[in-house]
Amino acid sequence: MGIFNFFKQELAIDLGTANTLIIKDGKVVVDEPSIVAINRKTNETIAVGTKAMMMHEKTHENIKTIRPLKDGVIADFQAAESLIQGLIDMIAEKRKFFTHLKMVVCIPSGITEVEKRAVFDSADHVDSKETYLIHEPMAAALGIGLDVEAPEGNMIVDIGGGTTEIAVIALSGIVTDQSIRIAGDEFTNDIIDFMRRKHNLLIGERTAENIKIRVGAALEEIDNPPDPLPVNGRDMLTGIPKQVYTDHVEISESLDKSISKIEEAVLKALEDTPPELASDIFVQGIYLTGGGALLRGLDKRLGRKTKLSVHVADDPLRAVVRGTGLALKNSDKYSFLIDRQNI
Repeated sequence: MGIFNFFKQELAIDLGTANTLIIKDGKVVVDEPSIVAINRKTNETIAVGTKAMMMHEKTHENIKTIRPLKDGVIADFQAAESLIQGLIDMIAEKRKFFTHLKMVVCIPSGITEVEKRAVFDSADHVDSKETYLIHEPMAAALGIGLDVEAPEGNMIVDIGGGTTEIAVIALSGIVTDQSIRIAGDEFTNDIIDFMRRKHNLLIGERTAENIKIRVGAALEEIDNPPDPLPVNGRDMLTGIPKQVYTDHVEISESLDKSISKIEEAVLKALEDTPPELASDIFVQGIYLTGGGALLRGLDKRLGRKTKLSVHVADDPLRAVVRGTGLALKNSDKYSFLIDRQNI
C-alpha cells in the first residue's frame, strides 16, 4: 500500500480566470497567473504562469500569450490543457511516473453541462484517473470554515477574476445562487477605459491590474486611504509616453457601475432566499471571498446597500482553494461533489 501511495498524487485545483492555485498534501504548492505563452510557428508552449505573465503584452509576432479561461470557464481548450499540465509539472518533474492522479477542480455555479465536460476532458488529457468538480461558492464556504452541512443559511459572495458567485448554502447544497460575469477582469477593463477618458492615457492590462491593487476602492471615503499612484502609459494625443497620477477616489468612480451590478445580483439572491434562511443570514451576515473582496471599502458599500453585516474572509484569495482541498481530503463524505455520473 505504501508503494501505491508513493505513486499516487492528489491535487485540489482552483482553476481561475486570473490565477490558478493548487493544493497538495494540505499546502498551496502552486499560485500562478492563468496564462500561457506559445510559439506561433511551432505551437509549442514556451512558458506558463508567472513567466508567461512577464511576457504578456510585450511579445513580438512569433510569440502569443493566451489566457485560456474567460468568465470562469475554459475558452481555449488546448491552452487550458497546456496550463494545467505546466502547473502540475511544477509540482513533480517526474509526474509521468505517477500511476494514479486524483483531482478536485473548482468551477463556477452557473457553468453549463458542455463547460463541465470541457473541464473533465482537460483533466483526462493530463492523465487524471479520478476527477471531481466542486462549485466555487461551496468551496469558498468550506474554505472559510462554515459548516455547510448544517441546517442553517449562509450567504457567500465570491468575487473572482471572471465571475462573481453569490450563493445561499444550507444542508450541503446551494439553495439559491446568482452567477454574473462581472468581476476582477471587468474592474481592470473599467480602469483602462477610465484612464483613456479622463487622462487621455493608454495603459495595458498589467498596469491597470497594478492600479487596482495599489489604489483600488469601492468608496470615496475609506479608512487609511493609499497615497496617489504615478501611472505610466502612452499619451493618446501625441503618442509619446507620459506619466499621470491617480488615486482611490478616481478608481472608485471608474468601478462604480460594475460594483452596482454586483449589488443588484446580491439583492436578487436575497429576494429568492426562503424566509427561514433569510432569518439566518440576518444573524450571520454576508461573507466576502475572492480577490475582489480585497477592494477597499467594498464590505462597507455592500453593508450599506443590504443593511446586513458583511465580513471579509481571512486570506480571501485562497478561500476557494482551501475549501477545494478540504473537499479532496473528504471526497467520500461530501455529496455535493460532481463526478462523471452526475453530468
